[in-house]
Amino acid sequence: MRISRLQLSTPLIAILALTLVGCGTFSNDKVDYKTGRSSKTGPDLTIPPDLVTAQADRRYIVQDGTATMSEYNQAIKKVDQSKTNVLTGIPGMRIERDGERRWLVVDKPAKDLYPQIKDFWQENGFLLLVDSPSTGIMETDWAENRAKIPQDFIRQMLGKVIDSLYDTGERDKYRTRLEPNSSGGTEVYITQKGAVEKCARDGDGSCNFTVWQARPNDPELEAVFLARLMERLGLTQEQAKAQVANATVIKTPKAQLVEEGSVTRIDMNQSFDRAWRDVGLALDRSNFTVEDRDRSKGIYYVRYVNQKDTGEKKGWFSRTFGSDDETTKKAKLYRIYIQRMDENKVQIFVQDADGKPENTSIGNQVLTTLDRQLIR
Repeated sequence: MRISRLQLSTPLIAILALTLVGCGTFSNDKVDYKTGRSSKTGPDLTIPPDLVTAQADRRYIVQDGTATMSEYNQAIKKVDQSKTNVLTGIPGMRIERDGERRWLVVDKPAKDLYPQIKDFWQENGFLLLVDSPSTGIMETDWAENRAKIPQDFIRQMLGKVIDSLYDTGERDKYRTRLEPNSSGGTEVYITQKGAVEKCARDGDGSCNFTVWQARPNDPELEAVFLARLMERLGLTQEQAKAQVANATVIKTPKAQLVEEGSVTRIDMNQSFDRAWRDVGLALDRSNFTVEDRDRSKGIYYVRYVNQKDTGEKKGWFSRTFGSDDETTKKAKLYRIYIQRMDENKVQIFVQDADGKPENTSIGNQVLTTLDRQLIR
């Protein structure tokens, strides 16, 4: 059982410290995230018990928790070979920003950029659970940010022997979406989702068990990986950090949720291109699975789980991602339709799988969820 830093008792620390005297110093592991595919010793990442992810590409699923030395060497060789593809820098590569959100703009077609970004996540130790070149979407498995563990005297002295006992109680996953732009380049969006483990207390205040809950998106973590991606594409660390810090600011008017009779919609006073971008970001940050999209028609094809259909006894992860086949089947298909009204105005509607207006409570729920992400 893995425990947090605060749960380590003083006697245990003292015993371990005496045991390790004379064993030499321990190197400070600089790996930020620990995933189930890590080649390092120690237990695999503890995945929240009721977490079920989307159907994964079987090429990137770890079948067991062990690996032979030959398999490890082959994996390292593959990573080293992929690094030879690093560019010296892509002209026109830049960061743009709207409020707290940032994205990368690259003067390169999405189909050429996708393999490099895929290599980037794998080189950083992440498992890809979604790998869809046709939609330009990839998504990592949940991972623990080990850099959040305090680097204090106790940790430095006990090193890796006690490292497996630490658990931050937080998990992150990242979704990357590649969107072709009108100039022939690509906009790259990285969005983070987080979860935190918290005590479920009884009436007397005691903590008998823990539950996983969603935590707010962290734009700074997204910015860190955008900077790292720019390094992977050829910039120096200093250049990448400067790009993120001095991003081109693009201000977008706020969205407005409108109800007229039985029809609910979202009005946005901006161009179609910006609306398409913002709706895509809102979907990435919300409880939606984007199955396909058709920019020429202004349609995102998404699956959405109505929490009322999953049962009140389900945990947060189960309600959000689906804990079994039955829950997955309840993730119904909808269309998010962005209708161009004029050069600087669009309206957003929810349609059912057949393209008919979804003027129901679930349609309102979908629009309300989008609206929370669109209005900053």
